Amino acid sequence: MSEAGRSDDTEGAWPAILTWRAHDVPRMESVRVQLSGNRIKAYGRIVAAATPSHPAFSASYDLVTDEAGATKRLSLSVTLAERERQLSIARDEENMWLVQQHTGETKRAAYDGALDVDVIFSPFFNALPIRRTGLFQRTDSVTCPVVYVRLPELSVDPAVISYSSAADGIKLHSPVAETTITVDDEGFILDYPGLAARI
Repeated sequence: MSEAGRSDDTEGAWPAILTWRAHDVPRMESVRVQLSGNRIKAYGRIVAAATPSHPAFSASYDLVTDEAGATKRLSLSVTLAERERQLSIARDEENMWLVQQHTGETKRAAYDGALDVDVIFSPFFNALPIRRTGLFQRTDSVTCPVVYVRLPELSVDPAVISYSSAADGIKLHSPVAETTITVDDEGFILDYPGLAARI
């Protein structure tokens, strides 16, 4: 399907299911997205077979943003052959993040003023700062601190991701990639070279 055809898929009624397939490894992500202005509610799943860099795992997530599109709450559950673990991340009115691990350990931190969460292996989470800043609708550059979650270990760290829109897409620089991504008319990722493409 052409990129133009894929972008038309999101112009219909919401909610919608968006699905990505990894370019060169056995991994997929599918998410049900509900939009209300800039507010997003999303329920998704990443399924990955074993690779040299990680064991087989499944990760499900439930995300809610505020009216501006900034993350309010993210619940993650990761299943490996030998165990299942949960992680809960929430941002309060003071823009502090409360991170609760499966062990019950809780940490409250600013994460460098982050308003977004990014999850490794997920094209979906890159849409959050792109939509929140309106970068998909204008030419600009933004640098966004994020709460960065690594899978399948569920480690949580501060990170910075830079986005710069151009005629050929949005240039992205993250802890794990430097590439040019393409997005649809709503700011959701169509193709993230080296990671996945929407199907």
